[in-house]
Amino acid sequence: MWKKVKKLIYLLILANILFIIWGKFFNPPITLTQIGGLIQYGKLHRDYISYSEMGDQVKKAVIASEDQKFFDHNGFDMDAIQKAYEKNNAGKKLRGGSTISQQTAKNIFLWQGRSWIRKGFEAVYTFIIELVWGKDVILERYLNSIEMGQGVFGVEAASQYYFKKSSKELTKSEAAWIAAILPSPQKYDPHHPSAYLNKKHNWIMRQMNNVILK
Repeated sequence: MWKKVKKLIYLLILANILFIIWGKFFNPPITLTQIGGLIQYGKLHRDYISYSEMGDQVKKAVIASEDQKFFDHNGFDMDAIQKAYEKNNAGKKLRGGSTISQQTAKNIFLWQGRSWIRKGFEAVYTFIIELVWGKDVILERYLNSIEMGQGVFGVEAASQYYFKKSSKELTKSEAAWIAAILPSPQKYDPHHPSAYLNKKHNWIMRQMNNVILK
């Protein structure tokens, strides 16, 4: 019995290693989050494109909104994690300290949720993809797989859905609107923004001036 268990564990480890290597060159066929969106909304809008096809505006907007230290950290922003820990312990609105790398690991390999088990797996995958994939691939996978609306995944699908154009053609303001709905794309709509979303959009527009793509 134990030999079969060990064999299964080895096979799972090997499958994960092969999938990580494969993921350096190809986008995922589908993710658990995309399956969830398909089940919940009965639709799946996505359009995987290459890093160069995305255009700079949407890259800058998402980095400005989600992880301004993306090109400088090793997958983990310790300052953001510490601030999130302090705010959560103080009983303030629950917030996360996840980087784009961590969110990519979660979106590609794992499931949504806040359990410590998932966070542990997320940390392992984050460490590995930082070593194996590199920043450009991580950002491409993230921008192609992230949920950006009800059944809408990736910046290209979001660009077509909200603005009827490709992501490369987005203006600075349009890119900021797409980034502004993160991390609650099921709740917010750029065409019907709340006061909060308007404020966030303006903030992202200012922060984009500080983002330098590498």
